[in-house]
Amino acid sequence: MIAGQATAKYVRTSAQKAGLVLALIRGGGVNQALAALKFSRKKIARDIEKVLRSAIANAQQKPGFSGDVERLYVSACYADQGPSQKRVRPAPMGRAYRVVKRTAHLTVAVAERPEKQAAPAPADGVAEPKAPRARKSTRTGGAPAAKKK
Repeated sequence: MIAGQATAKYVRTSAQKAGLVLALIRGGGVNQALAALKFSRKKIARDIEKVLRSAIANAQQKPGFSGDVERLYVSACYADQGPSQKRVRPAPMGRAYRVVKRTAHLTVAVAERPEKQAAPAPADGVAEPKAPRARKSTRTGGAPAAKKK
């Protein structure tokens, strides 16, 4: 099974914001993921799209790749927290507010779906019909209980 991975480090966003967009594409096909990122209104979707395209290109360069991009899917994608820049902003009465500028490391991994195997046919060429299963009764006894007056 062919797999490719790409990572973008020190992207200027929080890992939580990137994780929301990554959840949209996790487990889907690469064409579906690219379409979802293209029409997403989040700014980080553009950076994730670049990482996804890089992961696809990395998978295509591996020896043994079938050449069919349609079979690739997003096997894993996550955002790790990167280093944060600490800044100081002036506040009233001589105080200061701390500003934390967060960064994230985006990782996208793609893999090739295995080809579907056809079910083996019976030896004589005719499939045997399955016998119906016996149903369990939900009532105990047979007839409904008579009402008492």
